Amino acid sequence: MSPRNVCITSVDGSTGFLIAELLLTDNRFSSKIDSLTGLALDPSSAKATELAGLGAVIVPHTPGRERDVAAALKKANCDTLCLVPPAHVDKVDIALELASAAKRAGCVRNVLLISAAGCDYAEREKQPRMREFIDIEAAVLASKGDKGTELGHSPCVIRAGFYAENLLLYSEQARTEGVLPLPIGEMHKFAPVALGDVAHVAAHVLSGKGPHGFDDKHRGQMMVVTGPMLCAGEELATAASKALGQKMEFENISEREAKRVLKAQDIDPSEKEYLLEYYSLVREGKTNYIATTAFHDVTGEHPTQPEEFFQLYSQDMRPKKRVKRA
Repeated sequence: MSPRNVCITSVDGSTGFLIAELLLTDNRFSSKIDSLTGLALDPSSAKATELAGLGAVIVPHTPGRERDVAAALKKANCDTLCLVPPAHVDKVDIALELASAAKRAGCVRNVLLISAAGCDYAEREKQPRMREFIDIEAAVLASKGDKGTELGHSPCVIRAGFYAENLLLYSEQARTEGVLPLPIGEMHKFAPVALGDVAHVAAHVLSGKGPHGFDDKHRGQMMVVTGPMLCAGEELATAASKALGQKMEFENISEREAKRVLKAQDIDPSEKEYLLEYYSLVREGKTNYIATTAFHDVTGEHPTQPEEFFQLYSQDMRPKKRVKRA
C-alpha cells in the first residue's frame, strides 16, 4: 500500500481537532497513517498547540493565500485531504479556495468533505447558511470528472447531523433553571449526533486504504450520519433527566428568544445563523429521520444514545439543587 499523508483543515475548530486527535492517538488509525498536517486559521490556539504536541505539523492558513496552502500540501506530500469547512462568515469562499489549492498541489488524490445533513432540504432563501454546504459539495465533487487533476480521484462526503454538543450552549439555563430551551416546536423531531461519532467515521475513512486510494467500502460514498434516536424536545429533556439524575424540562422558545440566548455565546455569528436555520428545519418537519447505516457499516459499532451523551457532559449541565425555603 502507498503511504498515507493526511492533511486536515480547520484543526483549530472542534470537528477538525477531534478527527486529528483520533488519528494521532488511537492505534487503530495512527498505525495506518504516515503523517498528519493540520491547517489552522489560528495556529496559536490551544487546539492547534495540543495537536502539535501529539505529532501533527501545524501550518498557518491565511485565507486568500491559495498558493501558500498548495505549497504546504506539496511539501508534506499530502495524498489525502479532510476538508472541514470552518466556522467562519466566509465559509464557502475558504472551502472553495482549499479545494482549489488541493487541486493546484497536484499530489492530493483522496478527499473527504465534512458536510451537513439537512443541507439538501434547506431552501436558499430561508436557510442560506445550510444551503452553502450544497455549493461546497458541488465544487469538491466536480473534480471527480476532471481527468486533468488527481483531486477527487477517490472522494467521500460525510453529511454530519446536528451536533449534540450544540446543546451545551444551553448549559447555563440547564444548571440554573433546570430547562432545555430550544426553538424547535412541540411536534417535530431530530436526531442529534455526538461529534465523537462523526470523528470516528471520518478517522476510518481517512485511514482506510484500497487499490484506488480510500478503501473501496468508503470511496465514492455519500454518508449521512445522525444520532440513533429521534427526539422531540420533551424526549431530549427526559434523556437528560435520566442521565443527570435530576428533573430537566423542555421549553419551546421563540426564534427571537433563541437569538438572545445565542447572542451570549462565544461562537462565530455564521454558526449562530446556522443553528437558527437548523432549528427552523426541525419546525418544518424536515429532520424527522435517522441515518445510522453508514455509522454501523463503517465502524461496526453503535452510535451514542442521547442519555449516554448527557452522561458524558453531566458536569456541564447538571442543575443546581434548589434550596427549600422555610
